[in-house]
Amino acid sequence: MHHIAIIGSGPAGYYTAEGCQKTFGADVRVDIIDRLPVPYGLIRTGVAPDHQSIKGVSRRYEAVALSDTVRFVGNVSVGSDVSIEELRGLYDAVVLATGAPSDRRLGVPGDDLPGVIGSAAFVGWYNGHPDFARLAPPLHGPGAVVVGNGNVALDVARILAKTGDEFIGSDIVEHALGELGGARLDTVTLLGRRGPHQIAMTPKELGELGHLSRAAPHVDPADFPPVEDDAALDPGQRKSVTHLRDFAAHPQSKPINIVFDFFAMPVRIEGDGKAERVIVERTALDAEGRASGTGETYAIPASLVVSCIGYRTPPIEGVPYDEKLGRFANDEGRIAPGLYAVGWARRGPTGTIGTNRPDGFLAAENIAADLPGTSGKTGRAGLDALLAERGVEVVTFRDWQKIEAAEVAAARDGAPREKFVRVDAMMAARNGVS
Repeated sequence: MHHIAIIGSGPAGYYTAEGCQKTFGADVRVDIIDRLPVPYGLIRTGVAPDHQSIKGVSRRYEAVALSDTVRFVGNVSVGSDVSIEELRGLYDAVVLATGAPSDRRLGVPGDDLPGVIGSAAFVGWYNGHPDFARLAPPLHGPGAVVVGNGNVALDVARILAKTGDEFIGSDIVEHALGELGGARLDTVTLLGRRGPHQIAMTPKELGELGHLSRAAPHVDPADFPPVEDDAALDPGQRKSVTHLRDFAAHPQSKPINIVFDFFAMPVRIEGDGKAERVIVERTALDAEGRASGTGETYAIPASLVVSCIGYRTPPIEGVPYDEKLGRFANDEGRIAPGLYAVGWARRGPTGTIGTNRPDGFLAAENIAADLPGTSGKTGRAGLDALLAERGVEVVTFRDWQKIEAAEVAAARDGAPREKFVRVDAMMAARNGVS
């Protein structure tokens, strides 16, 4: 029997488990270990709550989770409850599928002021992640600045601008819905260092901004290159730029303005004990498409600044780490004998949910090539004994299904459900919070 531990229950973790099932058949036992008492990682806490179709991929993971060869081990923190070295002693292979949940800092003066928030924290707040349930972002200032030109930045801007009615059918948490409903923001500004041709926004997500009840997107026509230059773009990018051109050509007047501020980068954040304005420098592109400052600056009033410029994988003691790339040091997923990385923990925060599938299957192939025989290690039996000795309350997949069923049953008439109620209490107890 091959015993494999996967740290992290997001897409990369479950695709790796599926790959191990297909590679080893019945001759494998996989434990998917997660710090939270619930599975699915960013599918649950990172995908926008009004994008339910994307979250539907979790049904595929459920089939894996309910099989005899795979087990979810929730509410177990690697590092405090059990170490990597202990897991390597119990399992034939340990796979790090921890993702990249930590925000990259803006790296400008004032980025530590209250009101400056990373996208992982802000998205976690409106998705009910227990680490961020008490975030309380400032939503009553003159405006918000969202730094970044990718889909996460679009998600943040859209969530800030939507009405309560527009969240019907989503699974946004009640505490976030209440605070967003009372928000007083006139302008949401999306800052991008480069121009419309360099955005990392997909057409579907971009097109949604043109159909909001109380908010309208605004783009300066002068920011575009000649329209014939669009022909050189790939089809998806060209469609996204077409949306932007349409926003510029047909501006709408609505209570909230979503302003695309291209060729602009934040150079500092100012305020009296909290964020009040972002000082922005105008940029220009060189022949290679790199942006550099022109020296021209201006101020954008903002009580809330959300940084959507990328993520990092948190280091784990005893695991080689690449500080420059913000992920575990690895060679095609191999870190050390019996230790592997997949997903964002392997390659950094790039790609889509589906990109993790070949990553997970490659990890399974690598494990099979590196460990053709069995070692006689104890696997899950050894882990269970160790956790029981340390008094760790393990949450299984069936336990989580009961939590999920209770959440759904508590929501009536399409009202948003308060995710993580029991989970939040468990995490608070673990962290000694009353």
